[in-house]
Amino acid sequence: MSIFKRLRDLTMSNINSIIDKAEDPIKMTDQYIRDMQEDLEDAEKAVAAQIAIEKKFKQLFEEQEALVKKREEQAHTAARAQNLDLARRALEEKKAAEEKMAEYKTSYDQNKASADNLRGKLDEMRKQLTQMKNKRETLVARYNAAKAQTEINKALNGFGSDTASAGMKRMEEKMMQMEAQAEASNEMSSKGKSLDEEFEKLGKDQAVEDELAALMKQYDNKN
Repeated sequence: MSIFKRLRDLTMSNINSIIDKAEDPIKMTDQYIRDMQEDLEDAEKAVAAQIAIEKKFKQLFEEQEALVKKREEQAHTAARAQNLDLARRALEEKKAAEEKMAEYKTSYDQNKASADNLRGKLDEMRKQLTQMKNKRETLVARYNAAKAQTEINKALNGFGSDTASAGMKRMEEKMMQMEAQAEASNEMSSKGKSLDEEFEKLGKDQAVEDELAALMKQYDNKN
């Protein structure tokens, strides 16, 4: 499997569709984030390896480029010294170095293009991973809000239901029954007093009235 398969298959539109159908979108999202993180780490290793190859060919190319320049200068030095054999050898090695330089340049250009392409894909993977993490935060908020709304709706469905109304009606009837019993008990208690108790109460009330009248008369005399 290509390390960039996730980049090809898990576009954000596909992710959105899968999340919408998931029984637990939070767990599903977390799993995709873990998968994408693993793929990203694999991709980073592959890109690093490709960049190493690119740098190696660049180094080889630059070494041959420097050798070409050096042999050319040496050929001129030998020619000025009228040393034809040494000048010839310098030019021969210059030509061989030019051939190697051309080969290394071609390999360097090819590997650099490949590395640049992988860098672009790696950046895209990082962008998608960031989008996925941001989407998770939004998804968690939506999930919690929907869960809370569901709980509220369940509570509201039971609130004011026929069962609750019937229960309240029974409580009201029971309270009315208790009040009636209390009133009847009070009446029975009043009727149950004896004649002597009534006169005794009347006498007590009259004694208070007499004392009050005497008190008021005392202060009336002072005025």
